Amino acid sequence: MKKLYRSSENKVFAGVCGGIGEYASVDPVILRVLWVIITIFTGVAPGIVVYILAIFIIPPHRGPKIHEHECGSCKKDDDEDDD
Repeated sequence: MKKLYRSSENKVFAGVCGGIGEYASVDPVILRVLWVIITIFTGVAPGIVVYILAIFIIPPHRGPKIHEHECGSCKKDDDEDDD
């Protein structure tokens, strides 16, 4: 089952439009432009209030937690330069 989350990868401010875009398979840029247009034509305050409410209502996406000891490709030696 698909769930709605705020995007952790595709975000500009809080990931609300990115998360809705990922959920609905729509380009988040289109949603952001629509959001700005609707916000301007409704008197700015309602759009901002709804966005702030969405930040608190839509949970953030938390990807799978991978610990260093579980991930074979996570090595501390990768950051060192070989001379």
